[in-house]
Amino acid sequence: MKAVNFKIDSDSPDKPWLMLIHGLFGSLDNLSALRKQFTGSHQVLSVDLPDHGKSAFTQSFSFVHYAELISDLLNSLEIKQISLVGHSLGGKVAMQLAVTQADLISNLVVLDIAPVKYTPRHSNVFDGLNNVVLADITSRKEADTALSEYVEDNSTRQFLLKSLYNENDIWQWRFNLTLLEKDYAKLSAAITSAQPFEGPVLFIKGELSDYLLAEHRPAVMQLFPNSQSKMISGTGHWLHAEKPDLCAKLILAFLNK
Repeated sequence: MKAVNFKIDSDSPDKPWLMLIHGLFGSLDNLSALRKQFTGSHQVLSVDLPDHGKSAFTQSFSFVHYAELISDLLNSLEIKQISLVGHSLGGKVAMQLAVTQADLISNLVVLDIAPVKYTPRHSNVFDGLNNVVLADITSRKEADTALSEYVEDNSTRQFLLKSLYNENDIWQWRFNLTLLEKDYAKLSAAITSAQPFEGPVLFIKGELSDYLLAEHRPAVMQLFPNSQSKMISGTGHWLHAEKPDLCAKLILAFLNK
């Protein structure tokens, strides 16, 4: 299994590189609605975060380690400059990569997350996932029923169930549930750096989401002094899925400046 699983969409080696990084419990397919809108202008590199999708599991969560693994991938692909688009947890990893590997990053786009510490907000999800006894279920519907005891929202359950798969009659999660639950406090922590990222940064907020707030602006400016922000009305935390055309339009306008 690759340390960081990836997919490349490219029809020309002369186009600039753009990397898409998904959020917690997700996979590279989560940003597919965005990906197809960038392939005309960029070589698009989509990744599964470590401990997610088809990437290898790690022993301990660390933003620095995740960023190092992605940096190693970029080096192996001989990519010298790349723009980043990261959503939620992927946005935090992208921010970490920017402050530690500034020479690699030409532009940074962060979707609905700030570089701050968050209070726990996924306890019901972990309870629901742990309520799915993988050794006992015989269908995805049974898993959905078990999940629904703790996760009422159907769209959230369907998102989580995308990572449930059956191999040789054994049901498994593609994400590293044990590690993500054990190290949840670490992945909820703030991004810190002695050196700010001086490159251009765009933060895009979902209007109805409480992940990216005005009170986070000082922390944003401390790490990303050359940043700007936009908001997509009528969207929540999943702004890229709710209004992918508008989200892509804002990102492309920023990248093409």
